[in-house]
Amino acid sequence: MSDVMGSGEHRYKPVEGWGKLPDGWSFKDVGSVAVDSKDQVYVFNRGEHPMIVFDREGNFLRSWGEGLFKRAHGLHIDEHDHLWCTDDGDHTVRKCTTDGKVLLTIGLPDKPAVYMSGEPFHRCTHTAQSPKGEIYVSDGYGNARVHKYSPDGKLLMSWGEPGTDPGEFNIVHNIATDPDGWVYVADRENHRVQVFDGNGKYETQWNNLHRPCAIFCSCRGGKQPQFVIGELGPSLPVNLKVPNLGPRISIVDKQGKRLARLGGKEGAGIEAGKFMAPHGIALDSRGDIYLGEVAYTNWPQSFPGTPMPSHIRSLQKLAKVA
Repeated sequence: MSDVMGSGEHRYKPVEGWGKLPDGWSFKDVGSVAVDSKDQVYVFNRGEHPMIVFDREGNFLRSWGEGLFKRAHGLHIDEHDHLWCTDDGDHTVRKCTTDGKVLLTIGLPDKPAVYMSGEPFHRCTHTAQSPKGEIYVSDGYGNARVHKYSPDGKLLMSWGEPGTDPGEFNIVHNIATDPDGWVYVADRENHRVQVFDGNGKYETQWNNLHRPCAIFCSCRGGKQPQFVIGELGPSLPVNLKVPNLGPRISIVDKQGKRLARLGGKEGAGIEAGKFMAPHGIALDSRGDIYLGEVAYTNWPQSFPGTPMPSHIRSLQKLAKVA
């Protein structure tokens, strides 16, 4: 079983060819993925069909969002199977039903806040929910903030500013919460995840990460939370070929202790057992991992001067090995 990745209780096997698209369709970059209570998998992507839905075996079920989204970035599903879709191209968060009906829009479409003003939003990236249903939005590329909203979309508070000190961000790229209400922020270009209480008070940070891009909190079976983190690899010419920098997936406990690591020793690739650019991540009820990658965007960075293949895998499933 040489294609099995990870170690101990965290071993996974890539499922070749998962996600069967209709003829002529493609994902292009996959910004994020999420799984509902029925283990249906939602793929939020930058192709012609922004939201593509599969069953857990990878059979196509439906699509929606055509003409609605400008640039798919973040996605999470709440306990009521509502989808929170973060579009960094038009600076909004939309709450949708599983068939695409828009229930709430936060932000003004195509009207970004002033760059680094701290006002919402300028290229927001992802959302997470508190145990009370409050919404946290990571914001993002053109801001260095986390915004907290009431369940009906009213701004309650914000925190963060550009920088490297505690509570400061350098591309606040993703966000997650746990059942106790702690908030975990993927501070991508500071190479860390910062941990806050529900009101933005800095608590600690997790280091030994390389450009953490995706973060998912798993609490299956009533166990203590564990976090699955997708890390981007290097993009600078000076360190592009340095081993052990990713791209990869790390699994950590609530204290940030690494439990397992998948891939990342030999750099980016499209072969089984390698990753290109982990960007969105989710687990189903059985613990299988679904990974969305911005592979098309990342190819010129990872393989400069190399012609791009006609097809690059930007979505994959890693089945948990018993």
